[in-house]
Amino acid sequence: MQYRELGKTGEKVSQIGFGLMRLPVLNGDNTKIDTKKASEMLSYGIDNGINILDTGFDYHGNCLDENGGASEPFLSEFLDMGYREKVLISSKLPLYPINKKEDLDYYFNKQLERLNTDCIDIYMLHGIKTNLWGKLMFTGYLNEFLDNLLSEGKVKHIGFSHHGDYQLFQKVMNYYDKWEVVLTQMNYLDTQYKSGKKTIDYVGDNGIGNMIMEPLRGGTLVNNIPPKVQELMNTSDNIKSPIEWGLGYLWNMPHINCVLSGMSTLEQVKTNIEIANKAKPGYFTEEDNKILKKIINEFRHSSEISCTYCNYCMPCSHGVNIPKCFHEYNESKVFDKPDKISNQYFDVITEKSRADQCKNCAQCLEECPQDIDIMTELHKVEDYFKNTKH
Repeated sequence: MQYRELGKTGEKVSQIGFGLMRLPVLNGDNTKIDTKKASEMLSYGIDNGINILDTGFDYHGNCLDENGGASEPFLSEFLDMGYREKVLISSKLPLYPINKKEDLDYYFNKQLERLNTDCIDIYMLHGIKTNLWGKLMFTGYLNEFLDNLLSEGKVKHIGFSHHGDYQLFQKVMNYYDKWEVVLTQMNYLDTQYKSGKKTIDYVGDNGIGNMIMEPLRGGTLVNNIPPKVQELMNTSDNIKSPIEWGLGYLWNMPHINCVLSGMSTLEQVKTNIEIANKAKPGYFTEEDNKILKKIINEFRHSSEISCTYCNYCMPCSHGVNIPKCFHEYNESKVFDKPDKISNQYFDVITEKSRADQCKNCAQCLEECPQDIDIMTELHKVEDYFKNTKH
């Protein structure tokens, strides 16, 4: 495994980190982790060099559930098997339930209990967006809260994950002078999206740890690659698989320290580690960069809804399976097989979970890290499949 300095934190982290957001589950229930399979995956990852595990209060749960998701408690039980000293724990403060200063301490202490630790290595404010940042400012306590975590030794390094634009990013950066880690979304299709590559460069230039989420865009850069895109990928003498293109592009960027991957199977863990072991600086040649530009253009031509299937919009209060509806729609557009995908749409998505069940309540809009106009897109999906059904 290759390791990189995490900014000026003094920590050396594996260039591939394990995101605990998409662990295998039981019977399709996202709140029930298959602990046997997940433990096997984590054990293999750590034994083969991964030393940073990233979780969050609501991972494998609902961001509005005061009890949190299943990810943190699972991680605690797993680390008790003798792995705690081998890894860095990264977790995040949930921002949606924060309404007053007391909530900050309440949820942090709850996380200490859930993780069964007296110190979290990397602690981040989760999913900074304009409305959530405003709530934090309203408490009038954020600066003192963060200072206390550091001075009392309850947290080693403070940071935030960012889902807003570059203007908000600068505002957050200027607010607190002890930020050490920033987690942002980046992949080769989203270099100009929201805060974009400017954020990556700013963070790196200022010696702050640069961690990346959604490196494969929720799997859309890997699964069911359009034939024309695959043809372009195959023209490289150096890089072949879609996963290599996605991860290698990021590791080739000088300011990126760690790429988090939300792995769901042991095979994914093995594949990512194998690629990480060989993806050294210069892994991407000039010719590969030229090919990648063509790949990006072809992808953008093929796909319409920029959903990464992160499930932040779920559960829908009216039962719509939003990510699945978007997935089937994009599949049809990318592969230009409306009849086949239409049949699949009606087969795999129950009647009560389809796009036509959307009631325009708008509750999902604030949850989407991609700022997708979910209601408009669902109605587009509804019209599309209604007209292709046989």
